[in-house]
Amino acid sequence: MNAHHEVTSALARRTGTNPADWFLLFKARYGMQVVFEALRSVRGPGDVVTQAFTCATAVDPILVGGLHPVYADVARDSLAIDAGRVEVPTTARAVVLQHTFGIVDVDNAERLRAAAHAAGALLVEDAAHAAGRMATSADGTPLADVSIHSFGVEKLLPTRFGGAVWVSPDLADAGLRARLAGDLAGLPPMGARLDLAARTYRAQVRVLNRVPGAFGRGLRGALTTAGIFEPAIAPVEVRGGLPYRPMAPSVWVSAQVAGALRTLDGVERTRGAAVAAYLHELAELVDVPGGVRGAAPLVRFPFFASDGATAEQLVAALSRQGVYAGRWYRPALFPGVADPDRYGYDPSDPALTTTHLLVERVVNLPTRVGESEAARISALVRAELGV
Repeated sequence: MNAHHEVTSALARRTGTNPADWFLLFKARYGMQVVFEALRSVRGPGDVVTQAFTCATAVDPILVGGLHPVYADVARDSLAIDAGRVEVPTTARAVVLQHTFGIVDVDNAERLRAAAHAAGALLVEDAAHAAGRMATSADGTPLADVSIHSFGVEKLLPTRFGGAVWVSPDLADAGLRARLAGDLAGLPPMGARLDLAARTYRAQVRVLNRVPGAFGRGLRGALTTAGIFEPAIAPVEVRGGLPYRPMAPSVWVSAQVAGALRTLDGVERTRGAAVAAYLHELAELVDVPGGVRGAAPLVRFPFFASDGATAEQLVAALSRQGVYAGRWYRPALFPGVADPDRYGYDPSDPALTTTHLLVERVVNLPTRVGESEAARISALVRAELGV
């Protein structure tokens, strides 16, 4: 079995689907681009209902695909679009269900699917933080029409590149389904330059992280401009664009993903144990989303400080202690976009009250750590909060 088929077969086994319905890409964001371009071509211009509590690279494919993002507020428990409050316009071509940090809220997903289908839109599942997991009905049937999975930087697996798209074989619009499958199956492979950049990415990051201050940032920028270094977020990706056309992964990238998928059970156990440790230590002290339960294999452990100043204080204090604390997604459309108008985003939109409240206060902790390290990090959080 070659690496490509090993990846699609592994994803199919984990999700109870057919390998033939999975398609691989250089990066997951380009899979979203293919989907949105096909939707525009088949159904015409329109909107995609999405959320601002996300990364800019999750919205760039909507813009590049020729559709218009419309932002809905998120639910506090799932950090996904709140199906109980969303209004899906008849101009919508898709609604994006994002499993933020890996939180999968099936009840919310079922209601979001119903709202999307009532408006004639697809439910597009953004499972970038939950590779190999999908929202399913009680009988195990996937709820989404299209599901996007990522093996990129700072996702669940230690891979740095690769993405996968699942297209439902039961999509009601057979013509659209054929278009999606054909476009995804017909992508050209990434070229030799990008393959070399992928192969050398880890070594480059190790070197660049040792180069201090402005010189290091300048060197990173120069290497990016020269096409030698492939950043997690390219400069054009905070301006509403994408640097490449969609591509299939190289044999090397697929082989890295195949190897990592063999370890996914262990990765999920490690991350789940860290989440359980954080919950045990911190659940009574900080505001944790209700959807974070048990030993869920989250890509980060999110919580919300009492206010924005405290959130920044915590991130800074943890960083000084060598803890990779994050502020996903502060600011909204992380890491911040050059022109919110280009993204159709109004930072003062009163309809996004919950989104703005959570953006201001969010802190997230690493889950790729052992239970003892999670306990140590929790103690640092408690000490900084004075509790």
